[in-house]
Amino acid sequence: MDPKQIKEGYLVKKGTVLNSWKVVWVVLSDDGVEFFKRKTDSAPKGMIPLKGAVLTSPCQDFSKRTLVFKLSTAKNQDHFFQATHLEERESWVKDIKRAINCLQGGKTFARKSIRRSIRLPDTVNLSELYILMRDQEDGVKEQKLENEKRVYNHCFTGSTVVDWLISKDKARNRPEALMLATGLLNEGFLQPAGDVSKEGLEGGAMSTFVDEPDALYYFADSGFFCEGYSSDEDVIVKEEFRGNIIKQGCLLKQGHRRKNWKVRKFILRNDPAYIHYYDPTKGDEYPLGSIQLRGSVITAVEFVPDAKRYDVDGNLFEIITSDETHYFLQAATAEERKEWINAIHTVSKTGK
Repeated sequence: MDPKQIKEGYLVKKGTVLNSWKVVWVVLSDDGVEFFKRKTDSAPKGMIPLKGAVLTSPCQDFSKRTLVFKLSTAKNQDHFFQATHLEERESWVKDIKRAINCLQGGKTFARKSIRRSIRLPDTVNLSELYILMRDQEDGVKEQKLENEKRVYNHCFTGSTVVDWLISKDKARNRPEALMLATGLLNEGFLQPAGDVSKEGLEGGAMSTFVDEPDALYYFADSGFFCEGYSSDEDVIVKEEFRGNIIKQGCLLKQGHRRKNWKVRKFILRNDPAYIHYYDPTKGDEYPLGSIQLRGSVITAVEFVPDAKRYDVDGNLFEIITSDETHYFLQAATAEERKEWINAIHTVSKTGK
């Protein structure tokens, strides 16, 4: 009986020989994980059997890489994958774990319907705790804070998190709150911003979260950005990052000069209406470029006139900006293309 395909999409994978990180197309079936150099390739670069495998998430083996999970085979071969955002990692981890458990129990893979509850159980659930922290009324308030000649937007201090956990009866004292905050940081729900919090994460101590007013953090799915005082132009550029994140994920993008296609991570923000794209192997600190969406036209297309390098077919869409610059993109699935088109269309009409 042929394996049942469960999930597919782009992830960043660490090479087993050269140790470099590259974007690959990953296909999860009920008995293994295949990864391809390109989505269009007919043969995979490798296959990871799930029988007897162990999944570790979060994986803390790489201090400067977040959202990493490790898949270890029965033959003690380790494979490292990195997601582009928190929800993506959680989705892959959940499905891979379920596939492994189904193999061990001789059952057929089936997703469970999970209802999120705000009420915390006796054993702390970090996902539910994170939902509480993100609550607009009673959660941790995001602020604009200045530190070391930089302005950090949509962030908060380590002390604020600890104080909130105690005030909401999630922890009895500061050491207990610090343990919870460290768990949220290790799971990728919170991210460090600034030198103090980053040094705490890389210090190797049991508690990597720093309970100090000059240790800054932000929510993984927030509109966080940092601005400096280098020039007036720099401040203007940083205004692009002011808006809330509406959608993020990997898409295939056609280059303007060489017309070749590369996988890029895209982050869509509103107010102002921008979409930034990044090299997914290098993080979100420095975008490769941005698209001003105000007044843009977004439409699905069936083909790209001057596509080169290798055939790109299906799930294509085009963004035409107000200055008539054309961007051609490809989503992984028809449903994903529809979601991106709707999200970008909404932001282009309502964002500034």
